Amino acid sequence: MHASVLVANRGEIACRIIRTARRLGMRTIAVYSAADRDALHVRMADEAHPIGAAPARDSYLRGDVILEVARATRAACIHPGYGFLSENAAFAEDCAAAGIVFVGPPPAAIRAMGLKDGAKALMQKAGVPVVRGYHGANQEVKFLKEKAYEIGYPVLVKAVAGGGGKGMRRVDAHADFEEALAAAQREGLSAFGNAHVLIEKYIASPRHIEMQVFGDAHGNYVHLFERDCSLQRRHQKVIEEAPAPGMTQEMRAAMGQAGVEAARAVGYQGAGTVEFIVDGARGLRADGFFFMEMNTRLQVEHPVTEAITGLDLVEWQFLVAAGEKLPLGQADLRINGHAVEARLYAEDPENGFLPSTGELRMLQLPSGEGIRVDAGVEEDDSVTPHYDPMIAKIIAHGANRDEALERLQAALRQTVVAGPRCNAKFLRALCQAPEFRAGHFDTGFIERNLEALGAVPQQLDTRALAIGAAAVWHKMQHANEKKSYLQGRSYASPWVVNDSFQIGPPRQTLLPLFADGERVDVSVASQASMIEVTVGGDGAQSETHRFSDIPRVFFEKLEDATVVNPYVIRNYRQTEVSLFDPLSVDATHEGAGDGAVISPMHGRVVAVLVSIGDAVAKGQKLALIEAMKMEHALVAPFAGSVTEVLAQAGAQVAQGARIVVIAAPQG
Repeated sequence: MHASVLVANRGEIACRIIRTARRLGMRTIAVYSAADRDALHVRMADEAHPIGAAPARDSYLRGDVILEVARATRAACIHPGYGFLSENAAFAEDCAAAGIVFVGPPPAAIRAMGLKDGAKALMQKAGVPVVRGYHGANQEVKFLKEKAYEIGYPVLVKAVAGGGGKGMRRVDAHADFEEALAAAQREGLSAFGNAHVLIEKYIASPRHIEMQVFGDAHGNYVHLFERDCSLQRRHQKVIEEAPAPGMTQEMRAAMGQAGVEAARAVGYQGAGTVEFIVDGARGLRADGFFFMEMNTRLQVEHPVTEAITGLDLVEWQFLVAAGEKLPLGQADLRINGHAVEARLYAEDPENGFLPSTGELRMLQLPSGEGIRVDAGVEEDDSVTPHYDPMIAKIIAHGANRDEALERLQAALRQTVVAGPRCNAKFLRALCQAPEFRAGHFDTGFIERNLEALGAVPQQLDTRALAIGAAAVWHKMQHANEKKSYLQGRSYASPWVVNDSFQIGPPRQTLLPLFADGERVDVSVASQASMIEVTVGGDGAQSETHRFSDIPRVFFEKLEDATVVNPYVIRNYRQTEVSLFDPLSVDATHEGAGDGAVISPMHGRVVAVLVSIGDAVAKGQKLALIEAMKMEHALVAPFAGSVTEVLAQAGAQVAQGARIVVIAAPQG
């Protein structure tokens, strides 16, 4: 075993690697960007060193700088985690040239599997089934469009260097091909530095099932069984589980053998994942799976494999990297129970899953029997726009699938996030979905059931608004009492304007508020220990909410909600409530009613698609914003003409920044 390791990554995977390395007695060395100076992985490591500015291209993708740190700290090996440099063959070669062990496969194996087109050709030669498609070098638009027509729609356009759903587009109609191709090429170039794509037939009712494989330098290969990663959104995995529901022993043997042969074909060493697309319309059959790609690294979802096998895959990686043989053979491996992993993301499912950033004002993560949490942040840390928006992975293990899912649901009930919006409620809805519980799902399940899962715009939670209003009023009251005290008055003085003592009925106070970006007015009346909040004005449409026994200090709990100013967490959903400030940026940009199209997140402008004077239709794309490694389109809220263009390609923009302004036609 090596004496020390530099972890060339960040977030939860860096923390996870550090935990195993320290258990094995290794000295741990972290690296960090300017945005991660105080990050959890930095605090956990034995030592930590800066490597550059916040953008990944200036820090975590700077292999030369990371190697300088490795030399200076005398690191025996470098563990790249996943993402960033983990599948960079040139970096693996540079490590070897510097006399530092790369904890991963040989560079030749990375190259062989790094481009999807070449990998598919190699797999065909090795006898591993592949999906029908075009995997050649010709990238001319007209030619690719013709190939898509020959294959037959729907097709998938996939960046050959892609992964994690980036650079991938489904195309259902010939007329939409060129736009989808351009988007896939842009994402492939941005994320992987390679705009080349392949085209393959889209399989109806597809299941995404993958095999965890391991190899060593002595020619030994095993698979550690399968994982089902079919619950996806835009090809990004959301919930993963092991073993796959409905898997037969015959299919497991066939798929496991195919995974091992794929690894053997490239002389693989270390941890790898061979991903297959399965024709779910016919059920899980030994002749119904096709090679999709091989990830030459550890996977995000590896904890479910660890849960059912009782193994530490990072420890196995270190052992193989040190030249040792695999600890177990295929006959020694067993499946124990069932495990499910949910990815807790800082994103807003009610608003197109837009990534969310900011300080984690409250972060309560679950614990209990059969529960594991891999997190890269703690309370008071921040989620930045520069990297993947994952907060934590929540893993539940049980004797069977039902028990594992029940434990995961219970764990999600314990989870509280205040600050950035998160997908906890959406994950609970997925766990409870009858079709998923019955094992009847495929990769399109989420997209088909967005409304049932609550992943569509929702009405304002008026109860949460009332609780937030009570909190705002109470904080103002307490501040005024404190001010009166400093002026020499007693808190209980009947002459204090905001004191609740009065003659006659309770006095109504009008509070102008912002609630999730909406301008709303509520009225508050107080008497003794009672607060009444009326939402919606006078008449039948108004709602009155009463709160009693309010403490004299600003509260964090009120009935069924958690209050972390300015956030109210109720029913696993966050509502932001604050006093209206007419001078704030948000107050002057309440939405698209004035024709302003604003950036919904911090990010980089990929392209501005219109110019001043252009006529645009409602829903037309105006600009593309990239945040947390994904592209998002800004569209026209109504038909009109462009009067202002306030951003340019390549610029960094803040959430709420005006990008384009449109004027409606006159008359």
